[in-house]
Amino acid sequence: MTSSRWPRVLVLFLLAPFVGEFLLGNQPVTSLPWLLALAPMYGGGALLVRETGRRLGGGWPVLVLLAAAYALVEEGPIDQMLFNPAYLGLSSFADLAPIPGLGISANLVQGSLTLHTVWSICVPIALVEGFDREPDRPWFGRTGLIGTALVFVLGSTALALMQYDRYRFVASPAQFGVVGAAIVLLVATAVVVARRPARGVPAGPPAPSPTRTGIAAFGFASGYWLVDSVLTWLIGPWPLIAVWAASAATAAVLLLRCSHRPGWGRTHRLAVAGGLLTTYIWYGAVHSASLGVPLVLGLAGAVGCGVVAVVLLLAAIRANRRITAA
Repeated sequence: MTSSRWPRVLVLFLLAPFVGEFLLGNQPVTSLPWLLALAPMYGGGALLVRETGRRLGGGWPVLVLLAAAYALVEEGPIDQMLFNPAYLGLSSFADLAPIPGLGISANLVQGSLTLHTVWSICVPIALVEGFDREPDRPWFGRTGLIGTALVFVLGSTALALMQYDRYRFVASPAQFGVVGAAIVLLVATAVVVARRPARGVPAGPPAPSPTRTGIAAFGFASGYWLVDSVLTWLIGPWPLIAVWAASAATAAVLLLRCSHRPGWGRTHRLAVAGGLLTTYIWYGAVHSASLGVPLVLGLAGAVGCGVVAVVLLLAAIRANRRITAA
């Protein structure tokens, strides 16, 4: 790996836990030193997803599938949130759509796939690739990839042991088996998608402008969080999952159609990432309040982390403009 790529590697390594925990409001800003403890799992996972996806080819559909596999790895075998009601201070998953016979919360599966696939992994990758002249190329050789995998495994194991020490909980073989099978299926699907023949020259109407694309991404994501927050109080968990599935499918179809239009390119991908990233700025304040974080501390975290996110986004936009103008 050339020395010019090290800054991007380091930024992605730290950005994934920053977005996934602190910009989201899952962790108060006073816990920011924990960023370094979370980085081997989050950042190592983001790097593995990117490097594996870029080696396989197939573009962003492959990255999204691998990111979904990461989401289930984190919340399944590592911290076992999907299996352990005590993780959220609950006695059971009765109100969180337990899957009959397994004790896995379908509601938490849905939430994990949304948060980690989109924001913890894909948004940081797209943002950092805005600085890269050749975003489709891997950053690592084989040695770097093995080293990254080792960092991810060691960091994830350490966090898993910490969770066990706290909760003294181990999921059943059936629970591990079901989630493990889902992870394997997602990875296998990514491999199949990567092997599809490349599309021809795009046809049809031109892609929307990057500005419109970014605004649409912000609006769609904000709408999702608003609807999710309101419907939680109005309908049961299974209907809520159906709404989520419809929303996710709609977003995927719109993105795929737009990305196959003439003129779609790296600036559009950065615009989507920017729209999604800025959604977390306002939602992070709301989410931290729902976790009982004092209002002043939650707002301070949202503002501070939001400023960092916006500065990084503006730097990526500037770098992308230089690259596209060259």
